[in-house]
Amino acid sequence: MSRVRTTLLAAAMVAAWHGGACAQAGGPISGTVSDGAVRLGFLLDMSGVYADVTGPGSAAAARMAVEDVGGTVLGAPVEVLVADHQNKPDIAAATARAWFDTERVDAILDVAASATALAAADVAKAKNRIIAFSGPGAVRLTNEACSPVSVHWAYDTYALANSTAQATVKAGGTSWFFLTADYTFGHELERDASAVVKANGGTVAGGVRAPLNTADFSSFLLQAQGSGARIVGLANAGRDTTNAIKQAAEFGLAQGGQKLAGLLVYINDVHSLGLKATQGMLLTEGFYWDLDDGTRAWSKRFFDRVGRMPNMSQAGVYSTVTHYLKAVAKAGTDETQAVMAAMRAMPVDDVFARGGRIREDGRMVHDMYLFEVKKPEESTGPWDLYRRVATIPGEQAFQPLSASRCPLLKK
Repeated sequence: MSRVRTTLLAAAMVAAWHGGACAQAGGPISGTVSDGAVRLGFLLDMSGVYADVTGPGSAAAARMAVEDVGGTVLGAPVEVLVADHQNKPDIAAATARAWFDTERVDAILDVAASATALAAADVAKAKNRIIAFSGPGAVRLTNEACSPVSVHWAYDTYALANSTAQATVKAGGTSWFFLTADYTFGHELERDASAVVKANGGTVAGGVRAPLNTADFSSFLLQAQGSGARIVGLANAGRDTTNAIKQAAEFGLAQGGQKLAGLLVYINDVHSLGLKATQGMLLTEGFYWDLDDGTRAWSKRFFDRVGRMPNMSQAGVYSTVTHYLKAVAKAGTDETQAVMAAMRAMPVDDVFARGGRIREDGRMVHDMYLFEVKKPEESTGPWDLYRRVATIPGEQAFQPLSASRCPLLKK
């Protein structure tokens, strides 16, 4: 396991100056922050199946957010710690515990993948430390596993299924077969999408589950072909999704009258596969670099640093860090309950979300977007990939509280 600990020298210099200035003015000083620093942890996949969609890009987004607030809060420096959990829940839990117990980490503000996120969430709840998620999708994080200190930020399986599956069924894709990643995220995405398909008059012919980080999808795709379903729903993500799409093209699924529905497709995936392979695909995202002037300006800065456009999980990390640091400033402390109360009280207004809010179950409610992948001749550049089909208000995109299984809610 690799771990990178970054404390910007410039931030420390600013902290020293700012702390002295605040003391002279009678304002807040670093003494209001425990241990003299605000430490933020990020448990990411830095080298595995989700490295392209979280990994170094999410770490870069976190550091951008810290830099954009001047590197300090309440006169104390902000430190960023990054660990590679290798997609293993036991490593995620052990790292979270060590960070809270010995590294004095105040909050973990992303954990890539759902199984690892659920493991780290248990530790954060036991240690009474804030934890937030932009990389994982399991809706369980705001249902059975919700807690007073956790926030699910960028997207979840309910929102993806509710938007993409519904649009696909209404467009005539009424019979489905699922190719599902065999762990928590995939199971929940298949379950949620199946419910939407059936609720809208469609049918589910069957499905098959593939291990995480599968290289050869041939046997699974043969089962999909044999099902006779018009839509093959990909309930997976990252490298698993791109491998499945590439091999589906080689197997001639499209020529046989079947169409793929990517239930979690990132802009990284579309860029990697190319428009010829992905044109016409409907997909749901919480962010796109070309939405408006603000997203374009921020995304250009990200591109200059990372060499690719950001996806919704990476933009979500930037948003989470920004909101958390604003909450620390508002609360006047980094104490968990005070910061959590400030996070819930303030609207989320930044490059990722406009007028977002943190609900009682920990769901950050914000607009989602239904996109169609452009045809090659419609694109004006390497990252001009999507056409917006619809904006889905947050109250419609995410699971309603009336259906929540979160034990925090009063029934």
